[in-house]
Amino acid sequence: MNGTELLAERFQKDRGHLRAVAYRMLGSLRDAEDAVQETWLRLSRGAGDGIPEPGGRLTAVVGGVCLDRLRSRAARPAEVFVPDPVIAPLAPADPEQEALYAAATGLALLVALEQLEPAERLVFVLHDMFAVPFDDIAPIVARTPAAARQLAGRARRLVRESAPAAETDPGRQREAVEAFLTAARAGDRDAVVAVLHPDAVLRADSGTPADTVRGARAVAEQALRFRQFAECARLALVNGEIGIVNLPEGRPPAVAGVTVAGGRIVALHVLADPARLARLDLPGTDR
Repeated sequence: MNGTELLAERFQKDRGHLRAVAYRMLGSLRDAEDAVQETWLRLSRGAGDGIPEPGGRLTAVVGGVCLDRLRSRAARPAEVFVPDPVIAPLAPADPEQEALYAAATGLALLVALEQLEPAERLVFVLHDMFAVPFDDIAPIVARTPAAARQLAGRARRLVRESAPAAETDPGRQREAVEAFLTAARAGDRDAVVAVLHPDAVLRADSGTPADTVRGARAVAEQALRFRQFAECARLALVNGEIGIVNLPEGRPPAVAGVTVAGGRIVALHVLADPARLARLDLPGTDR
């Protein structure tokens, strides 16, 4: 094999890892795939520089590509963003799939990452999520390793303040989500409110500018407004947590990521944009 062929082989082996990095950086599956493709183009132009080690130079290059994209995004007007959900059946077909979905990043955390500056997000994702050393991250953000470490500390504090400490027990997640659906189907406003945290947040993107609703009673009003969709709601794993997929006539008008903490729902992230939904991979779901 020549250098380009060896590089292509290494790249294909690491493609899933690079896509995972890019998804956590950008919150969009399509943008993540585009970033991975741009990473290959950059690497192939420098194929004579040697074959990168697994998880090393490849991760740094895709991180730099994503940083450029985040900086371009930051120059546009701020808007509410619901990340692309990663949807899976409650019982994955094999242990390898189960491990992949279990490691998924919750939508609440991805939303919290949207609040970070581009360099902060890159440092947090590469170091805290993928254990890339600060010495390797520093050149990407044009800072010293010590300054990169400070960025990570600031990002960590902001994420802790923004993202609720989510319930990790799938059984307790399911209990809260099923109680929410039962109450919504019955049109029982008080029961819906009871399963929501007082400071619950609903973020929804239906293709127009995304909207944010705060407070249990306001979120309950929104849920009851669309109670007819609760009749065709099915449970699935949405970014590794028990979530909701609506399936009228075989197509989902909405996918909801649900964050549960302390037995109550603290956040709902709803994607109802037909164009974005059409690009999602929708596996089997459970009633």
